[in-house]
Amino acid sequence: MAFRRKRISVIGAGQVGATCALMLASRGVGDVVLLDINQGAAQGKALDILQTAAVELFDSQVAGTANWADTAGSDVVVLTAGSPRRPGLTRDDLLSINARVVAACCREIAERSPQAVVIVVTNPLDAMCFVAKRELGFPRERVLGMAGVLDSARFRTFVALELRVSVRDVQALVMGGHGDSMVPMPRHCFVGGVPLTELLPPERIQALVERARRGGDEIVKLLETGSAFYAPAASVVQMAEAVLLDQRRVLPCAALLEGEFGVSGLFVGVPCVLGGRGLEQVCDISLDDDERAAFEHSASRVRALVDDLARLGL
Repeated sequence: MAFRRKRISVIGAGQVGATCALMLASRGVGDVVLLDINQGAAQGKALDILQTAAVELFDSQVAGTANWADTAGSDVVVLTAGSPRRPGLTRDDLLSINARVVAACCREIAERSPQAVVIVVTNPLDAMCFVAKRELGFPRERVLGMAGVLDSARFRTFVALELRVSVRDVQALVMGGHGDSMVPMPRHCFVGGVPLTELLPPERIQALVERARRGGDEIVKLLETGSAFYAPAASVVQMAEAVLLDQRRVLPCAALLEGEFGVSGLFVGVPCVLGGRGLEQVCDISLDDDERAAFEHSASRVRALVDDLARLGL
């Protein structure tokens, strides 16, 4: 019987997409197709990654292309294509440009890889997940957004720096929309099994919460001409591995809620079990009054984005 390697297609060969392709290939979870409308960029970066295998010693095949036919039969598709926020580009401009890009890509994905699990990275993420689900027509289990893993990684990092401990021993959870309304959960943060609330005073915890909310903006201001890509790519890879290897990891992801946490019809960041089918389960954990109010506020911000899609005819 012929052996079939897993296939992962990464749509968009920018900083996040190319870094994601490198990380996926180096972990050996499958063969990678890097697609971009600029075929030279996709082919050049793919060839560079392929040559890295001789040094890093991995066997994954990596191909760059501008032809959607080369992505056919993908098990996982990572969607990073779209425009970043640029000076002079309004919120509506970004929403309009990227909604059209995501919609066009998802029509191709649905035709070429109808059984794939799709991980959306394009911003504004929660709204782009909504567009992707609509265009793909896939069940909710196979359309996910990458945000919570990244936001939680930032929160974990800042906690580890504050306490001067290994980030390996820090567990954290961030819920809600991907933006300044996200909801870091100090009550669900543990350091070596010890609650964060027992290790730091409330004012220091709140400072870490606010820094996590501004984590992406902090990097943008430092770079001046770009945005984060290493940690976002690593976050995508963690999600993709959970699916490709059927790991059943509990990870915070943007998922389409169907009544969980009192929300329906929106993609919002919540703790999920990810496995071979994609979304295996939403972990509908209990929230205290303050957490619920913050989560509902964040969900309302996501609802406003979706309403803007309708207002713009998207």
